[in-house]
Amino acid sequence: MIDINGMAHVILTVSQFDKARAFYSALLPQFGMTKVHDGPDFCYHVGARTAIGVRKCDPEFEGERFQQYRVGLHHLCLRARSREDVEETAALAADLGAAIVRGPEERDWAPGYYYVLFEDPDGIRLEVNFVPGAGLLKEGESFGSGDDYVRSGGQDLVA
Repeated sequence: MIDINGMAHVILTVSQFDKARAFYSALLPQFGMTKVHDGPDFCYHVGARTAIGVRKCDPEFEGERFQQYRVGLHHLCLRARSREDVEETAALAADLGAAIVRGPEERDWAPGYYYVLFEDPDGIRLEVNFVPGAGLLKEGESFGSGDDYVRSGGQDLVA
């Protein structure tokens, strides 16, 4: 077995680079990340056992917004260490002008699952969650709300 040790980085391609750079440059340091590069079309933050890069899209895509169900990224989720961290993230995201999609709230995807879901300036969805203990890896636990992921004709079957 290959021993993966977390996610090294994710790079988000955005159409509103200046707005996204300002948003992530205010958000990510609050998550313990340090900006290590800030160029004319790419900025990169490292820390919290991962890294997030924000990349300017090619000119032909400048008018586009994120579409959650297109091929590619659905959403990015970062793990918090407490429910309070989730609540602080919700307040910070709102202060930065992010659209709060849901939360903070509990769901039954895993025991004690608590999260907030919000959008960056391009509509890319970001989640910060907290799951206590071993979550779904605890003996006898199973994934909840599997019906939340069923779609037909481009529509969710369960709201």
